[in-house]
Amino acid sequence: MSVRRFLVDSAATEALGAELADALPSRAVVYLHGELGAGKSTLARAMLRRLGVSGAIKSPTYTLVERYPVAGGEAAHLDLYRLAAAEELDFLGLDELAIAARLWLIEWPERGLAHLPAPDLDLRLALSGQGREIGFEARSAVGQAWLASLNAGRGFGGVS
Repeated sequence: MSVRRFLVDSAATEALGAELADALPSRAVVYLHGELGAGKSTLARAMLRRLGVSGAIKSPTYTLVERYPVAGGEAAHLDLYRLAAAEELDFLGLDELAIAARLWLIEWPERGLAHLPAPDLDLRLALSGQGREIGFEARSAVGQAWLASLNAGRGFGGVS
């Protein structure tokens, strides 16, 4: 199942993040694709806020991973833009994270694919005029159920 949606501004991106968080399954992995400035971090921060993260939500651009306590476990936000080699991920404790994390939000996943869990949702953001275009592709049964619940419960985008 795939879905496309147009986001007119940052507020729409944040609202989408809240929608995704509200329908979050018990465990999920989300890959966030897009050029710099496409809205990946805005979407991730909005999801984390909706999941109850308070205080500063730091960008993991230099640390590669930031972990946050959320109901039901942890959320992990990874930004692999500055990753020199995928093998660097072996030193970040991702095995431990795999046990604790309820949600993985991974920006620039193509830079560490062999060392990452498989995605449930692949999100592709792109600048489009004054807004952003986002495409969702379910990559697992969890992802399919997540998109279906968004479509059924909230009139989410259009299924294509």
